[in-house]
Amino acid sequence: MITQFTYGTPVETFAVVQDIPVSGHEALRRFARKKGSPQIFSCMLGEDDVIYGLGETMRGINKRGFRYISFNYDDPNHRDDMPSMYGAHNFFVVDGEETFGAFFDTPAKVTFDMDSKGSGVLSVICASADLRLYIVEGDSAYGVVREFLGAIGQSFLPPLWAFGYGQSRWGYRTERDITRVASRYQALGIPLDYICMDIDYMDRYIDFTVNKRRFPDMAGYAARLREQGLHLVPIVDAGVKIEPGNPVYDEGAEKGYFCLNHEGTYYRAEVWPGMTHFPDFLREEVRHWFGDQYRFYTDRGLEGFWNDMNEPAIFSSEYRAKGTKPDLEHGDPDQPERHVADFKDFFHRLDDGREKSNYEVHNLFGAMMTRASGEGLDRLLDRRYLLFSRASYIGAHRYGGIWTGDNASTWEMLRQNVYHMPSLHMCGFLFSGADTGGFGGNCTRELLLRWLAVSVFTPLMRNHTALFTKNQECYRFRGPEDFKAVITLRYRLLPYLYSEFMKAALERDMLIRPLAFDFPEDGKARSIEDQLLVGESIMIAPVLEKGAKGRIVYLPERMTEVRYDGKSFTCMEVGAGERTVMVPLSQVVFYIRQGRLVPVGRAAANTAELDLMDVELLGTGTSYRQYVDDGYTKECSMDRCIMRTKEAQPR
Repeated sequence: MITQFTYGTPVETFAVVQDIPVSGHEALRRFARKKGSPQIFSCMLGEDDVIYGLGETMRGINKRGFRYISFNYDDPNHRDDMPSMYGAHNFFVVDGEETFGAFFDTPAKVTFDMDSKGSGVLSVICASADLRLYIVEGDSAYGVVREFLGAIGQSFLPPLWAFGYGQSRWGYRTERDITRVASRYQALGIPLDYICMDIDYMDRYIDFTVNKRRFPDMAGYAARLREQGLHLVPIVDAGVKIEPGNPVYDEGAEKGYFCLNHEGTYYRAEVWPGMTHFPDFLREEVRHWFGDQYRFYTDRGLEGFWNDMNEPAIFSSEYRAKGTKPDLEHGDPDQPERHVADFKDFFHRLDDGREKSNYEVHNLFGAMMTRASGEGLDRLLDRRYLLFSRASYIGAHRYGGIWTGDNASTWEMLRQNVYHMPSLHMCGFLFSGADTGGFGGNCTRELLLRWLAVSVFTPLMRNHTALFTKNQECYRFRGPEDFKAVITLRYRLLPYLYSEFMKAALERDMLIRPLAFDFPEDGKARSIEDQLLVGESIMIAPVLEKGAKGRIVYLPERMTEVRYDGKSFTCMEVGAGERTVMVPLSQVVFYIRQGRLVPVGRAAANTAELDLMDVELLGTGTSYRQYVDDGYTKECSMDRCIMRTKEAQPR
């Protein structure tokens, strides 16, 4: 059951799509509101209560014991103690003596103090008094999450090829660079489905342009790659360069589609192309206009996109010179250095007639860019497309996926990738993943192989790194056959991973979960954060420590241990409890739950070669409900599931 409480005049975020009646404030039992401050809520926690959720935040899966600030923030220097990241996901679940969930639906800054002082108090401070609060009740943490997922609507559904392996780098400047990448992967037989183009493909970093010297015939080049089963995925940034004569700029300026400054003229801020204006994405007509601009790409045969710099990221502005120190808000030591003054200096005109500074609605900017893109692509294409974004807010999950931003090539960031996945799935972002191998810094062979072994099981599997870092393509390292083995496993598991993703999306469920959600009475499972459940059948326990030859794995029940060496699967039944498992870099080990099955297909060079119907079944179960379609159709339903039985599987 979900109860809504409304305070003031909230900004419409479109996060919740279910019609939920509004209750009187006197019915709010879970939280005490500080007298005279309608923006402060608090409750007492039980000694053993666990707090889940908050999506893209640092630290572990259990969020208790730290303070988090929901305020979308571009900072590539990820640290364990940073309170903010690129997304604002204001939903959490308290699991313990009393289990409930809470979603603070406001696009302004929210501070979540999850018992950071050890006093047993959870408190939430909202920067705006205009908000909606949803209290979600259920008989378990998992039940609460599923109730919430039903309220916020179905996840974005990408095409099958989006679940393939993607290679990316900031620094692929020309057709020749991309052709070289594709050719090396193909020569070594390492599967590949798409190559991402960072800002280098553009004309002077301007959206909806192509540098014709570097890519003289983008449409023809994209078509030639598609014949090889490969897709091009361009980046799109949030700012529109101020350049008379550019049709996107001219139309936006003429029709009043950009955000305003204090003087009532268009706000000017510097990003990659120089001084830009920001589209006023909070207005429906602007979203429609911006979404239509993607025709520039779809007319050239492109069907995949990633949106970036949409927190929004700002290098400098008309009110703050480049190189000056960003303002700290109120001297708060927990408030990271960010351009608070910049966000207070430009304004949105809402569809309801109100004017709000970006600071007041900051967390919606990137989400509404994603919505604009998704709705535009729905109009432009008759098939599913790939779309993922950096900044986000709950509700944007219906229009696109996300990646977890500019991480680094460190073991801590690999562990954080594991922690992020279930928390993001609790907030609806099923199509998610990290920059495999790390964006900043230089990745080692060992780290990349261990990271790939995690990314095999995340919906978005993309290797991406920054300019001036060590080359990170799999063929750059010695022993490319080990990389081929790990990525080949991804393709062999796609009949299962694609099926489980589609079922989770259509049935409003999580794909990746903590062990505690399925084993709530198991105290050991409740404390484990480095093992995850993926779909109905698989448990993973990745190796996350430098130099480790294996790890200790806890099995809450009897399972089938599956080992893949690049050619075949070796299965062994193992009992419940702890066991030490050796995992060579050339192998991936995962577990199939008791009485469950996993369909695995044949190896393929890309998803175009993949046959979802040609599978064998691993595990001790007798039947499996597999979702199967053509990988493109927009009309998706559970009617497309077929029942596989182990006795009747094809040979």
